[in-house]
Amino acid sequence: MNAGAGTAIVLFTRDLRVHDNPALHAAQESAEHVVPLFVYDEAILAGPMAVPNRLRFLADSLTDLRRSLRAAGGDLLVRRGDPAAAVAELAARTGARSLHLAEDHSAHARRRLDALRRLPLHVTATPGLTIVPPGRLTPAKGDHYQVFTPYWRAWSAAPLRPVLPPPARITLPEGLDPGLLPEPAASASPALMPGGEEQGRRRLREWIAHGLHDYASERDILAHDGTSRLSAHLRFGTLSPREVLQRTADDEAFTRQLAWRDFHYQVAAAFPDLAWRDYRPRPRTVHDDPHALQAWENAATGVPVVDAALRQLHHEGFMHNRARMITASFLTRTLHLDWRHGYRHFRRWLADGDIPNNAANWQRLAGTGNDPRPRTLSPLRQAARFDPDGAYVRRWLPELRALEGAAVHRPWQAPPELRRTLDYPPPLLDPGP
Repeated sequence: MNAGAGTAIVLFTRDLRVHDNPALHAAQESAEHVVPLFVYDEAILAGPMAVPNRLRFLADSLTDLRRSLRAAGGDLLVRRGDPAAAVAELAARTGARSLHLAEDHSAHARRRLDALRRLPLHVTATPGLTIVPPGRLTPAKGDHYQVFTPYWRAWSAAPLRPVLPPPARITLPEGLDPGLLPEPAASASPALMPGGEEQGRRRLREWIAHGLHDYASERDILAHDGTSRLSAHLRFGTLSPREVLQRTADDEAFTRQLAWRDFHYQVAAAFPDLAWRDYRPRPRTVHDDPHALQAWENAATGVPVVDAALRQLHHEGFMHNRARMITASFLTRTLHLDWRHGYRHFRRWLADGDIPNNAANWQRLAGTGNDPRPRTLSPLRQAARFDPDGAYVRRWLPELRALEGAAVHRPWQAPPELRRTLDYPPPLLDPGP
C-alpha cells in the first residue's frame, strides 16, 4: 500500500533487480505512480564500462528487469544521454516530485548524484550496493579500515537492514515511451554467462543446494567449479548482496568473501585513486617489457597454469579466483611489470570487473595494497597444490593434452621429441621451483 501520492522516479544504476531493491521499495512506499528508468550515459557508452562482456551482461540484465517490471504492471524506461537531463524531462512530463536511486561511491556516481541533486526534486540515495555501506564502519583512528581482520570483526557485528520483498504491483503513468533496449554486444566472450536477475537467482539457488557446503574445501581447486560465480551478478546488482548474505550466513568462509567485497568498497570510497595510484607506496622494481606484457595478455608466457587462466578469462569473461591470484602474482612479482597493466587487462575482459575489487586485488598481489605482508606465489607450487592432476591446464590448453598428469605443468621438461610436437612456447623466464 502506498503511503503517499503523486509520482516518483526510480533511477536504476547498479541495482538491476526487483527483489530487495531499497530504491524501488522506497518509491513504491512514497508514491502512487512509479517511473522505473535506466539511462545509458557516456560512462557506459564510452568509458571503462564500454567493453563487450559487460555490455552483453548489462543488455541481458536490462531485458530481464523490463520483463519483471512488466509482470508487475510497470515497465522499464530506457534513455540515452545525460542522467540528470533524462530525469528532468521525465519529471516535467509526469509531474514527479521525488527521485530514488541506489547509493554508489565512485567518482562518476558522485558527480551524477551532485547533478541530480541540483534538480527541483527530492532526491533519496538508498543503500544496496554493499551489505554495510562505506563509511558506516570506521576505526578509532582514520576514516576507513586499512586491514581486513579488524574490519571483519566490526562488519560481523554491524546491524543490517531487512531484506525487502519485490513489488506486487507497479503503477506507471500513462503515455510514456519505454524506449528501446540495447542490442547485446556481438564480440563478447563465447562462453560468457548470461546476465539478469532470473539467471542470478537460479545460480544462487543451485549453488546453495550443491556447492555452498563444500565451499571452504573446494574453492581453490582450479578444475572444480567450487566458487559461487555470483560476482558479475553482484557487480550489476542483479542479486542483492544483503539477500545473498541472508541465504548463506551459516557458511563463514563464504561470508568472509562478502565482507572482503565491502572492505574493498570502503577502501575505494576513502581512496578514490585506487585504480591508478599505489595505496601503500613501497620501493619496488618495475620493468617496462612490452614483449613480456604482450605474452602475458595473449596467454603465451610458457607457464601453463598462467596461460590456462588467461585463456579462461578470454573465453568466459571470468577467471577462477585462485587463478586470478596466480596470474596477478606472476605479472607483478615474477615479471616485475606494473600492476596497472594487469588491472586494465582484467577490466577489459571481466564481466564482474569493477574498480574497488579489481584494483584492490591487483594492488594486494603487487604488494602496494592492503596486505601488510605481501608474498610471491610460485606458479608451479600453486599448480601442484591446486591443479595436482593437470585437469585445469588440459581443459584450457589442449595443445598440452599429450602430457600426462602433473607433467603438464612443466612441458619444458618433456622429452625433446615430444616437446617439438606440443606447439607451445618455452617459458619467458625460469618460473622457479
